[in-house]
Parts: sequence; structure tokens; C-alpha cells
Amino acid sequence: MSLPSLALILLVVIGVGYRLYGRFVARQYGLDDTQLTPACEINDGVDYAPAKPFYLLGQHLSAIAAAGPIAGPIMAAQMFGWLPCLLWIGLGAVFIGAVHDFSSLVASVRHRARSIAEIVRIYLGQRGWLAIMLFIWLALIYVIVAFTNITASTFVGQTEELEGEVFAFNPGGAVAAASTMYLLLAVLMALVQRRFNPPLWLQTIIFVPATLGVVWFGTEVSTLLILDVKSWGVLILIYCFAASLMPMWLLLQPRGYLGGFILYLTLFVGLIGIFFGGFQVQQETFKTWQAPGTTGALFPFLFVTIACGACSGFHGLVCSGTTSKQIAKETHCRSVGYGAMLLEGFVAFIALATVMIVAPTQLQGVAPGKIYGDGIGRFLAILIGQEHLQFAITFGAMAFSTFVFDTLDVATRLGRYIIQELFNWSGKKGAVLAAAITVALPFFLIVTSGEGAYRVFWILFGTANQLLAALTLLGITVWLKRLARPIWFTLLPMLFVMSMTVWSLVIQTREAYEVVLQEGFALHPAILNGVVSISLLLLAAILIIEALRSLLQPVMPAVKAPTT
Repeated sequence: MSLPSLALILLVVIGVGYRLYGRFVARQYGLDDTQLTPACEINDGVDYAPAKPFYLLGQHLSAIAAAGPIAGPIMAAQMFGWLPCLLWIGLGAVFIGAVHDFSSLVASVRHRARSIAEIVRIYLGQRGWLAIMLFIWLALIYVIVAFTNITASTFVGQTEELEGEVFAFNPGGAVAAASTMYLLLAVLMALVQRRFNPPLWLQTIIFVPATLGVVWFGTEVSTLLILDVKSWGVLILIYCFAASLMPMWLLLQPRGYLGGFILYLTLFVGLIGIFFGGFQVQQETFKTWQAPGTTGALFPFLFVTIACGACSGFHGLVCSGTTSKQIAKETHCRSVGYGAMLLEGFVAFIALATVMIVAPTQLQGVAPGKIYGDGIGRFLAILIGQEHLQFAITFGAMAFSTFVFDTLDVATRLGRYIIQELFNWSGKKGAVLAAAITVALPFFLIVTSGEGAYRVFWILFGTANQLLAALTLLGITVWLKRLARPIWFTLLPMLFVMSMTVWSLVIQTREAYEVVLQEGFALHPAILNGVVSISLLLLAAILIIEALRSLLQPVMPAVKAPTT
């Protein structure tokens, strides 16, 4: 079947899913536009501010659509073939991922825009709150590890002598240079805004084209930043540490603004390539039920490898952290929460397409970021000409890294917040120490890991991320049960995701045990993954026990929006 046909089928699935199942889920919550949302009730113009649903959808999509729905489908397709991936992306997004995001957003809006952890504290008690805070922190640690390692791999390439060119070209070095200049460009934009306060439209017409300019310049200085994977990993972690301590206006906000344009341009290029590129599917439809390695079984590792492409616990943090404070009407939760996850499913399909058009023999040892960059580059070359393929591929890989930097910044900052809250640390010293603790374990894993270790880290990241989604759905199910509302539409997805993720953690724990028997307690990533897997299982068990206790308590009235 051709790429355009598959894309149309997926678009029909997510369109019908939004229209029918999304409406059904909305009815279960009884969304009521007469009830004031926290954004409208508080409306302080800082943290709480109502936004139009179209603009909020774009902002929310930019926040959740990072590297997860890109790298995951590419790795899963290499292991199992494209058909299992496409089925999980389509069905998982409609019946599980979008339900999780929508439910997280509604629950937060109904609880005064509180975070998921705070909602858990209300219904599962102090022990449940402590358990999910530690769980979230560990999950964020593996977000940092997996994304740092996979990006560092994208920054490394072989220097080539190009025919007819004076200078040599290194594709990894070009991406590294372009990505570094992109971050500096975001800081420059912030400083210009702070010093001169020009109108946003003027900054946009200057800095958005400048973003494409740094891509071109990166291809011109591609041999300037040539480092190995570990060195790049350490530098990226130093960036994470620094960025998590910077004022939001200095880096996070301008980088997020420019990154939104990169995201939408990449989506547009992906659509052009899929529908008008004439590319043939070269990957196998289905490869195997058991890929090589301990973590090669389709059940459960297809699901945790694709990760954010179908379901993501990280989305719940975004829904309850910032998006819920901008919802103007309760009915907007459907288009923003449910709709954005479906759009992310299509982002995952574009990533899947970049690996489907490459012969399997050309993918040995190639990092997902490079596969995606090459694919987006080939799509972009349709518009700008094959003679600019070098620029196009650099743009595609830099787009991948911009999504990663968005996630790394937020993940490290959230990890810092959790440590500060747990230990009641305040002030600059507390922030610095909390940030250092958050990047310490990723630093250890990066410097002790071997080549291609991102695959090991990615599996545990995907597992932790999806188990967080299951635990979020568990808390929401308890809330609905205590309100005497239907629970099956959150209970069934929760049971499926929890069974797959617990299964995955048990296998990774067993793998660690086998490594210990063979090598002793050595500095081996599999052993540390096993220790973290056991920790995640214990924390999940505490939350399940607290949920069962809560379910035995009497029905309670709904929590209303705040009043002044």
C-alpha cells in the first residue's frame, strides 16, 4: 500500500475518532460552559489567562510534540515492521493516549488547575502523593538520559570530501553547529525583546528566517564542532543544568516560540513528501514477533518503544501544569486535550514514513535522529530542489534536535522543582543543588554507556513514561468512581497500559539479574536500569494500594472551580 493511502486511512481513523469517541468521552464528563474555569475565575494575566482554543491548541501541541513521537516509531519499525507501529499509533492514540490527555486536562480544570500529583494527593493521600512525585522524578531522569544520548548520536557523523566543493562536509557537525546557533539565536531574541521591546510581528519576520539562516550556516561550518558521542552528551547535560536555572524569558519562551514555527514547517514538509513525493514503501510490513535481544518481544516492547506516538504520561504533566490554566471554557478541553494527541499521532506517522522509504540494509547502526533528518530532507528537497539536499537534510536533523531541547529544558526544570518541593529547598542555592541532583544520574549513565546505548535507555524511558500515564488514569478513575460516574473508558486503557509497562519492567529487571550473575555488580547500564525498574514497580505498587483504599471510601461531591 502506498504512503498517501496509509496517510488517508490514518487521517480518517483519527478524524472519526475525534468526532465520535471524543464526543462520547466528553459526554461522560458532562462538560459545562456555564461553570467558570480557573483561567477565567482567577485571570491574573501571569499563570492564569484564558486563551482562544485554536491558539491554545497550537501552544499545547508544541509543548507535547517533542522527539518522543519521532524516535519511538522509527526504532519500533526497525524492530517489528511498519504495520504494527501504524496500528498502535492509530488505535492507541484514539482510545488511550487522547483519552489520557483529555481526562488529565478535565481533571485539572475541575480541581482548580492543580497538577496531577496534587490531584493524587486529594484522592490517594500523602503516601500516594509522595510515591507519584518520586515516580515522576525518575521518569523525568530517563527522559533526560534517553533524549540526551539520542541527540548526541545525531551530532556525530563522518566527514566527507564532496566533489566540486572546497571544504569537507560533516553531516553530524552541521546539525550540531546549526542547533547550537539556534539556541544562541533564541537568547538573542530574548535580549532584543528585553532591551527594545519591538512588536512581535517584527521579531517574527527577523528571527524565523534567521532560524533557517543558521541551518545554512551550519552546513558551511560543519567541521567546526567535531566531538564524540560522550562529549556531546556531557555538553548537552551542562546545557540542561544551565537552562533549568535560567529565567524563562531568556531561553525557554523564545526558543519555544521559534520551535513552534519549526514544528509546523516540518509538518507541512512531511505532508508534501507523503502525498506528492512519490516515495515507495521499502520497509517490511511485518518483521517478527521476537526481535533480537532481551527487550525484542513485540509484546510488550512495541508499545513502550513507540512511547509518545500513541500515549504519554508526560502529556499529563503539561495538561495539568500550564494548559489547564488557559482553558476558557470546559468544552475547549476536547479540542485541545483530545485533538492535540491525535495530531501528535500524525506527527508519529510522518516519522514512521521517514523510515518506511528507506531500505532495511541502509539502516544498520543509524540513529533515529539521522533517519528522521534524512527523510525530512528528502521531503523538503521536493520543494527546494535536489541541489539543496545537504541543506534540507541538515534542517530535518536540526528540527529533531530543537524538539529534543524543548523537552530537555522542561524535563530538567520539572525535576528541579520536584526536588525543591520534596526537600523544601528555596532560593538560588536550593535551585542549583536540585538541578545538580537531577542531572547527576544522567551524567553517570552517559559517561559509562557504550555506543548505541540510547536503545537501552529509550526502552526504560518509554516504559516509565507510559506507566506514568497508567498511574494518571488510575488516579482519574478513582476520582470518577468517587463521583459515581462511569469509569470503564479510563479503567480499560489504564489496565492495558499498566499490564504492558509492568511486563516490560519485569523483563528489564530479569535482564539486570542475569547481567549481575555474569559480570557481578559492574557499572553496566542494564544493571542500573534493573534497579530503576524495581524502584518504579515499588512506587507503582504503593499507588495501586492507595487507590484500592480510596475506592472503599464513600462517594464525594465534585470539586468546583475556585471562587474569589
